[in-house]
Amino acid sequence: MVDGHEPPITAETDEDEAFDTGLMRKPLHEQVKERILRRIILGTWGEGFVLPPETELARQFGVSYGTIRRAMTDLTASGVIMRRRKTGTVVTGRTPHHSMSQFYQYYRLHTIEGRLVSSNTVLVDACHRGATLDEAERLELPVNAPVAYMLRLRIYEGRPVMFDRVTVPLSLAPDFPVTIEEMPTLVYKWLLERHGLRLAAVREKLVARLATEEDLRYLDLPLDVPRALLDIDEVSYDSMNRPLVAMRHAALTEDHCYITEIR
Repeated sequence: MVDGHEPPITAETDEDEAFDTGLMRKPLHEQVKERILRRIILGTWGEGFVLPPETELARQFGVSYGTIRRAMTDLTASGVIMRRRKTGTVVTGRTPHHSMSQFYQYYRLHTIEGRLVSSNTVLVDACHRGATLDEAERLELPVNAPVAYMLRLRIYEGRPVMFDRVTVPLSLAPDFPVTIEEMPTLVYKWLLERHGLRLAAVREKLVARLATEEDLRYLDLPLDVPRALLDIDEVSYDSMNRPLVAMRHAALTEDHCYITEIR
């Protein structure tokens, strides 16, 4: 997990980070790099933010200066941060939005200006049932095969801006929770932690359409005003190329957009 000379990172106690660090067994500088990158992606350190000096970062993360230096060099080479002579090390805003290592906890909804939106999740519905024809085709299952289903809203600044329909085959995760109270917010993390099912690939299809009355009700909008929605139809696959999760996100487009960045 580490280079043999330094202890594991213990300066931060965030559950998701502790989980990723313990499970992935990556070199220490990679763990530090991912933690810094996660802060940038989630907007804690936004575009233009001046990072603390490397000696201070080493103290915060509980690692050596050499480890921090190596992590910062990698982030600089990838364009995530840049060094300015008088200012210091600055976040560029060019974050790798489609990094698989970040997919476990991160939705790529942005403001029109390009700023990543950090939303809150509210579960609306959850159950175990038979797969619909559409779900069966997407997940390569027989019709009516048992699946776990959830519907959740994404709340930003006090109002819903996006909702997700999530379907998981119970053949891969028979103990997937059935109630709203037990449903995991981080589906991929739950599957990895409980069943060792690791996300390996994602296929997405984007379609623009008008919101239906049902959509408008979920988004708490007037039923007599047409609204455009962006549908993001997503199927993820595990390391054996089996369909792992089917998701269908529907997002409002007046104030938000979906950004794809490939490096």
